[in-house]
Amino acid sequence: MKRFHVHVGVRDLDDSIRFYAQLFGAEPAVRKPDYAKWMLEDPRVNFAISTRSGRVGVNHLGLQVDAADELSPLRERFAAADARSLVDEPAVACCYARSDKHWVSDPQGVAWEGWHSLGEVQFYDAADAGDRVGQASACCGPASTAPAEREVEPAGCCGPGASAPARERSAAKCCG
Repeated sequence: MKRFHVHVGVRDLDDSIRFYAQLFGAEPAVRKPDYAKWMLEDPRVNFAISTRSGRVGVNHLGLQVDAADELSPLRERFAAADARSLVDEPAVACCYARSDKHWVSDPQGVAWEGWHSLGEVQFYDAADAGDRVGQASACCGPASTAPAEREVEPAGCCGPGASAPARERSAAKCCG
């Protein structure tokens, strides 16, 4: 079984934890000084926030598998989507866990992570541990798949930043 993953960079971890705990109706399953993670069952999602990247907003998306034998078919799907950007990371330490991972970027440069967790580690990434776990990591995505930071226009037709005329003109295109 797979679990959808979203990792969001935040400015203020405590404020964000309060917000998401209320939104999800649950406290984080993991809480560190720079990181928090919810393992929700409804919807089935691994939702993480951190202050580590220096950017706010979506850091990356992903699919987490429950069993090692589910990872190979997921890697095949990543390769079919874009073999040129595929990066394999076996037994890497990231986000307080050791995992076998694969990364690919979508056409917009958004990093997608596919992984199976092998267990917890004490540090956010191997660099924090002085490489004590055996492999340096570009945690939350190799540099080649990290999403580019870019200016984002206010929400187009449906979001809170949209003007009333914009919502009316394009409601049928994206809000319906």
